[in-house]
Amino acid sequence: MNYYSLHHKSPKTTFKNAVIEGLAKDRGIYFPESITPLSKDFIDNITDYSNHEIAYEAIKQFVGDEIPTEKLKEIIANTVSFDFPVVKVDKNIGALELFHGPTMAFKDVGAKFMAQCLEYFNQDNDQEVTVLVATSGDTGGAVANGFLGAKGIKVVILYPSGKVSDIQEKQLTTLGQNITALEVDGVFDDCQEMVKTAFLDEEITRTLTSANSINVARWLPQMFYFFFAYKQLKKLNKEIVFSVPSGNFGNICAGIMAQKLGLPVKQFIASTNVNDTVPNYMAKGVYTPKPSIATISNAMDVGNPSNFIRIQELFNNSLEDLKKAFSSYSFSDDETKDTMKMIYDTSNYVADPHGAVGYLGLKKYGLTENDYGVFLETAHPVKFLDVVEETLPVKVAIPEQIKKVIDKEKVAIKASSYEDLKAFLLK
Repeated sequence: MNYYSLHHKSPKTTFKNAVIEGLAKDRGIYFPESITPLSKDFIDNITDYSNHEIAYEAIKQFVGDEIPTEKLKEIIANTVSFDFPVVKVDKNIGALELFHGPTMAFKDVGAKFMAQCLEYFNQDNDQEVTVLVATSGDTGGAVANGFLGAKGIKVVILYPSGKVSDIQEKQLTTLGQNITALEVDGVFDDCQEMVKTAFLDEEITRTLTSANSINVARWLPQMFYFFFAYKQLKKLNKEIVFSVPSGNFGNICAGIMAQKLGLPVKQFIASTNVNDTVPNYMAKGVYTPKPSIATISNAMDVGNPSNFIRIQELFNNSLEDLKKAFSSYSFSDDETKDTMKMIYDTSNYVADPHGAVGYLGLKKYGLTENDYGVFLETAHPVKFLDVVEETLPVKVAIPEQIKKVIDKEKVAIKASSYEDLKAFLLK
């Protein structure tokens, strides 16, 4: 399988090189040269397959022969090592819970898969690789956990000071070993821009790769849980509508990839907070990125989502075609809190702010009697403890995964500019 840059100014490359490079030399993100749908027989009989088998079928064409079959299956087994339940919340709505992994966020899947791929590709390389990643919240913790102790790999995580939750910050600043956190004076978009600038800097770029969802090995495995959800819901004989809380748009883009592989999905809804670049584009036809705004659903505080260009590519850059299968709506913090209360009052279900935004997307879309709506619960409510406990009459129990880090001391290096990042990397 070859990959090409969506800026179309760099040569095609292999899966291995796309993983190692992260970003093409022309600053474009990589996209697979072809997408071959899975057999109808496989989709029709998906309930006969284990999650490991489903994940292998979904990803194997994108890896090709660059990782041996048995090794790829081992990577998948280590990645898909926890549950992905669809929990009923309403008559025709369920929450796909993606927070049962080691850092209690959906990004555990992509981070674990990518870490193992990169470690495999780097096993015979004497030169150390630095994984550079920007986070608006959960990516940092998932990447830190996924790469912790990986041989020959250092991880540098940039996060916006004061704009991630306390628990998220602990998860990315307390592990030590090969993990370093840089606390950036700015917003997520500043962190992301610093990372992209580093990849164009010839003084340092030779030993860098990215673990953001721009990296194909972080992005593509997120297809898995859309298949897992369909497997659980197939018996309902309903049309499936997915509402995905969206920030950098890698997660929903992976869902659309699953659809292109043959997964029957009626509609995808990109539900955002007030960072509404994509909803505005869908309404007005003009794509206008803008500075991000801090909200209670901080993982979606992105003003210029990197993966939307991949979604456009999947629909041949046709807004008309995109609108047939994709909708996008934005919601305020007040609407989010009101919905958290309503969900709890009617079903006793504790949704985190991101999940509540996903639920709102389903309601705005308007499900029919023949639809079943699934909103993605992308992180455990404990990750947003202050917001959840001040909004709902609950005391959230602290899971074991969080207890491991909550009392550890934060260690982070202050950074306010790209020059600070470059100086650290050169050192």
